[in-house]
Amino acid sequence: MKAAIFNSYGSPEVMEIRDTQKPSIKDDDRVLIRVRNASVNTFDYLCRKGFLPLRLEHGLTKSKNPILGIDVAGTVEAVGNNVKKFKVGDEVFGSCFGSHAEYVCPRESVLTLKPQNISFEEAAAVPCAGLTALQAMRDVAQIKQGQKVLIYGASGGVGHFAVQLAQYYGAEVTAVCSTSNIQWVRRLGAHHVIDYTKQEFTDKGEKYDIILDAVGKRTFFNCMRSLTETGIYITEQPLRPKYHPFQLMVSPMIGRKKAKIHLAKPNDLDMGFLSQLIEDNKIRSVVEKCYPLEQIVEAHRHIESGRTKGKIVLGM
Repeated sequence: MKAAIFNSYGSPEVMEIRDTQKPSIKDDDRVLIRVRNASVNTFDYLCRKGFLPLRLEHGLTKSKNPILGIDVAGTVEAVGNNVKKFKVGDEVFGSCFGSHAEYVCPRESVLTLKPQNISFEEAAAVPCAGLTALQAMRDVAQIKQGQKVLIYGASGGVGHFAVQLAQYYGAEVTAVCSTSNIQWVRRLGAHHVIDYTKQEFTDKGEKYDIILDAVGKRTFFNCMRSLTETGIYITEQPLRPKYHPFQLMVSPMIGRKKAKIHLAKPNDLDMGFLSQLIEDNKIRSVVEKCYPLEQIVEAHRHIESGRTKGKIVLGM
């Protein structure tokens, strides 16, 4: 099978398309998927660049996992003996390491059936970003109807899901984005939009129950005065800024305001919930561009620019 492989850390140019061995079902709870689409995430380019925290897990000099990709959408080609939810021919989507390839073999516990009202491209854009936004709002922040929520980086992968989910849960949503994305973010469900190129949201004097920094460009310290007395700041970018761990230690000492770091925890129940919201037209994924696998270098350049509108995906 063909796969996007990197054998050394570095710039996007270390990525290349190679023929490699097709995976097979070795555990009874796994599913062999013919990949139709897979998204490109921040995690992918951080791995490829060799960020130190990830090197400690994936290999100091070169990655033990040379095929990137953590989201997948495709068709089931085979199932393990203990797989109960899926059969050959099912269209599925979910979380999976190594999805920048023609085939993957994830566990059934991180997959769910693809909604019929979206394409494989749109489905591949959901798992990591959608789960991050859902779990941050529902589980970490414990969002409640009527709360005031601010999403920083509202037009990005996690941000555009967070805007829709906060609105779904009945919150008053303020989105922060650039000028070109203002009307688009409004259509996603934001009640208020702040153009960060013209105004700092911290200068407005508004207080928010929840601030989600979806792009890792703010900190708990410079968001504190914009939080209510029991407000919570959440970031899904633990590798930047560099003093996030210090914020976690300090925040309990500063009144009742909290700072939390959240990463998505893949599971089929939450994937099923997102799938149902999509089928009910409560939320939708937005794909800015779909690159063919052969253009993996260009896809990495795009995602690393930090100017993605919605999600970037690959087509196999």
